[in-house]
Amino acid sequence: MDSINETAKLHNGVVIPYFGLGVYKVEEGAQVEGVVAEALRLGYRLIDTAALYQNEEGVGRAIRESGLPREDIFITTKVWNSDQGYDSTMKAFETSLRRLGLEYIDLYLVHWPVKGKYMDTWRALEKIYEEGKVRAIGVSNFNIHHLEDVMGQSKLKPAVNQVELHPVLAQKELRQFCEKNDILVQAWSPLARGRILADPILTAIAEKYGKSPAQVILRWHLQNGVAVIPKSITPSRLKENADIFDFELLMNDMDLINKLDAGTRFGADPDNFAF
Repeated sequence: MDSINETAKLHNGVVIPYFGLGVYKVEEGAQVEGVVAEALRLGYRLIDTAALYQNEEGVGRAIRESGLPREDIFITTKVWNSDQGYDSTMKAFETSLRRLGLEYIDLYLVHWPVKGKYMDTWRALEKIYEEGKVRAIGVSNFNIHHLEDVMGQSKLKPAVNQVELHPVLAQKELRQFCEKNDILVQAWSPLARGRILADPILTAIAEKYGKSPAQVILRWHLQNGVAVIPKSITPSRLKENADIFDFELLMNDMDLINKLDAGTRFGADPDNFAF
């Protein structure tokens, strides 16, 4: 991958950027509008938000004011846990669409696999997809058994599974399952919330390539075929995160990073989450 414009093709033929911006905990209003505007200026073309983030309106404003054609920007949002279930998901989608001020959404995700509800939620997403209001549907934080439930009981399978993924939580088995079933894996918290940036192995590799540890981690994701949505509100960090397309990690360095996997989560466990 040698360009920020690199894309993956989802199983329904829709093209999605491998690299984008996550806006979790970015404040509604001037902050999120400024961050999205700067990211778009730097060449980002995927923006990932959610009903939970309470900044869909600002994201929508920034997109409309960017001057870029709508079809050039890929927008993801998600249905939150308290809105899950068939009818409530249908309403939640319309609310998100209204807040964003867009005619359609590119990717709509089930945010978490709420026990007893996520199948009805998925059926609502299938309906929304069939109505043409969203270009692709997927899930977030789904483990293999959740994916098997959906795939075994539904007409459509998820196009994307967005999960916590970084060098100390490499999710190898889940990635292999998704690859086998043509489901794109997208990493949230790809930099492990900054908690591993001082790791001596990562810092040594970064020095070798003249890059930062964050850039090395993001490059590791891409070379593993994992899409990323790093979050930052700092212009210099937005630029740094995107500056990962002019080098390639050698296989021995990829292996060193792979060995950091310890199954360590910094977010919630999808099988033990207080929904």
